[in-house]
Amino acid sequence: MPSLFEAYITNLGKYNEGELVGETLKFPTSPREVQALLKHIGVDGIRYEEFFITSFDGDVLGLYDYLGEYENLDELNHLACLLSELDQDELEKFEAALNIGTHTSSVADIINLAQNLDCFEFYPDIETEEDLGRYWADDLPIPAELKDYFDYGAYGRDVSINEGGHFAPGGYIVQTSGDFKEYYHDTKDIPAGHKVFSFPQLSIREQMAAYKEVIDGSSKEGFRRLTEKGREER
Repeated sequence: MPSLFEAYITNLGKYNEGELVGETLKFPTSPREVQALLKHIGVDGIRYEEFFITSFDGDVLGLYDYLGEYENLDELNHLACLLSELDQDELEKFEAALNIGTHTSSVADIINLAQNLDCFEFYPDIETEEDLGRYWADDLPIPAELKDYFDYGAYGRDVSINEGGHFAPGGYIVQTSGDFKEYYHDTKDIPAGHKVFSFPQLSIREQMAAYKEVIDGSSKEGFRRLTEKGREER
């Protein structure tokens, strides 16, 4: 399955300690790839448990403008799986609908948008008000000798305003149906095959080493705090 977008996953604990440790995760992904990445950046559920997303990139125009640093990996993968089922025309319609900005406040909103594309009409060859005016003027009984004098731009602007259309980077889009359904509510709605997050499976030896490192680190931190407290009391 080809990658649609990617995220740079960063170890939050290491970041707070002044060290940037992270790797790129491509979506759609798999539980095995997620576990391997988390293990490699030290997020094993023992030493470190938290991560955040430093940046997004990808081929879905404008998508990363609406994604944040603490997004849920299962939701991101579910979205990527849904987008991978779209053909090129549907993906361009999705990008245009995304550009409207009315269903983009969360990944959940964007997931629902991807499942409601039949509520929109997309015209990829219409990029300006004049283009729109010429498209709809074909149905008007304009005498041939007057067509050169017709204000297609003004007509297209009126059409766009009246139907609530939007000029996106890839063309013109308008919502033609109010039957927008909320298929997705929360992570309980994610199919099992689209869920990918879990901490790495560590061997007994790896677990013992991790716990020892945590205990040793806690002891050192405790000793440091006691030392600082003693100095303050003097």
